[in-house]
Amino acid sequence: MPGDLPTQGKPSSPQLFVPKLVTALREGYRFADFRADFIAGLTVAIVALPLAMALAIASGTTPDKGLITAVVAGFLISALGGSRFQIGGPTGAFVVVVFNVIAVHSYDGLLIATAMAGLMLIGAGLLRAGTFIKYIPEPVVTGFTAGIAVIIAASQVREFLGLTLESEPAPFIEKLVALSGAFGTISPATVAVGMSALVLILWLRATRPALPGFLIAVVLSAFFVWLFALPAETIGTRFAGLEPSFALPAFPEVTMERIVTLFPSAFTIAFLAGVESLLSAMVADSMTGRRHRSNTELVAQGVANCASAAIGGLPATGAIARTATNIRSGARSPIAGMLHALFLLAFMGLAWPLATYIPLAALSAVLLVVAWNMSEIDKFRHLMRAPIGDRAVLLITFALTVLVDLTVAIEVGVVLAAVLFMHRMSEAVEVQADLHLVEEDVSDDAPRDFQPMREYDLPPGVAASLIRGPFFFGVAMRLGETLERIGAPPKVLIVRLRAVPIIDATGVTALETMIDRCEKNGTKVIVTALQPQPARVLADMHVLDRVTRAPDFATAIEMAKEMMREG
Repeated sequence: MPGDLPTQGKPSSPQLFVPKLVTALREGYRFADFRADFIAGLTVAIVALPLAMALAIASGTTPDKGLITAVVAGFLISALGGSRFQIGGPTGAFVVVVFNVIAVHSYDGLLIATAMAGLMLIGAGLLRAGTFIKYIPEPVVTGFTAGIAVIIAASQVREFLGLTLESEPAPFIEKLVALSGAFGTISPATVAVGMSALVLILWLRATRPALPGFLIAVVLSAFFVWLFALPAETIGTRFAGLEPSFALPAFPEVTMERIVTLFPSAFTIAFLAGVESLLSAMVADSMTGRRHRSNTELVAQGVANCASAAIGGLPATGAIARTATNIRSGARSPIAGMLHALFLLAFMGLAWPLATYIPLAALSAVLLVVAWNMSEIDKFRHLMRAPIGDRAVLLITFALTVLVDLTVAIEVGVVLAAVLFMHRMSEAVEVQADLHLVEEDVSDDAPRDFQPMREYDLPPGVAASLIRGPFFFGVAMRLGETLERIGAPPKVLIVRLRAVPIIDATGVTALETMIDRCEKNGTKVIVTALQPQPARVLADMHVLDRVTRAPDFATAIEMAKEMMREG
């Protein structure tokens, strides 16, 4: 797999941002490859066609916006991205945030937020932040994804049942109250269309998974609604006179006030686009054995979102299900994704009038299946067997997504996960002190590098402190407790750091604070067995100038004895 596997040495900066399309073409692109990509692109376009329209309608806009996004953003994500197989376009993850932005800030606000998100993604890619997105905790991702799935499902009840509502509230609880109050207006014909489409999709998935179930269900639903003149609302009746166009709209006026107001929404869009695109690329890697370029992918996502905003489209990202379909259909290069966009463009130009017959209830059935897949109920159940801290992060993120706001859910979820991580790390780090060679200073399972202090002759006035584990801000305060446990200030304090693999700025500050206290009390400090990273950080921050270094504990004791003799 040339071009995808890591090479010897560290790649240069330009190499980190070479699109996989360039890599694929450099390897040699034959007609057999094009034929495979052609078939895969057509297959994915068939899957993406109903999804793009359904997601746009669920987002509070018109179906043509979803297709425009899939064409423009989908083409650019494949052409410029860091994955061979990524398929881009509108996804379910954006439905909630897009709907809310349009409701609060109008469609103009969405265009500005999408462009801002695109610039954020480009910046994140150029700063090589793609590597760090994978560290977002699983409970946070699963919690807000499941929450989005619940909101999408709730938003489709009205269309699926044909309810008559003057207005549908956006808040979840208010929405449920309004929907329950409108159950008396259920349309039997609409329910029949929606249920038939849903049953057909589920049956095809169970018995004929290779067939495009979404498209088949939508086409058959449209045919029967037309044939029997069923009183079910369609794209044509809801969006009469709609014609898709790629004419560049007048971009809304951008002011500092609007930028500040839209920043949280833009950040959420960028966050979702970055996470979902890289998750999709990782799924593609696991299916093919290839390697994606995460930062290239982020830059491509950013460019695609800026372009989508420029032509009046929606936010876009990598779509996991469509990417998997692309791989299973035999795609060999990013050209398959580019062809998928061109096939959708051909549909918009040649067959758009047929889309007016598509019933909204059938598209609701499509989105109900999408919502169920997004919920990842098996993963949710699995995480509910995790430690209580992880369960709390999962449930709080889920609840905030559904009941409050997606942006708040992400922020709180990440912060809670970080606090949980710090707590666990602080429990894993040992800060031990010993003045009179107490047995507890070394545990029974101490590493072989550590010799129990009782084997050494610590002279009176010499104390030793042992730190074991990463020394970061979550445990820095515990170092100060060491001096309290020692009691009377010793003449020499030996700080054993062999088992400290990393130290951060707060850890250094805590160490300096301890050194300050020792200097005030006339205590000399010896540090032993520094590992490379702590040694480099302490040297760069000029802490090593204030202490004496020893290669090991035994040498430190001899140095301490010499210091005691010198007075």
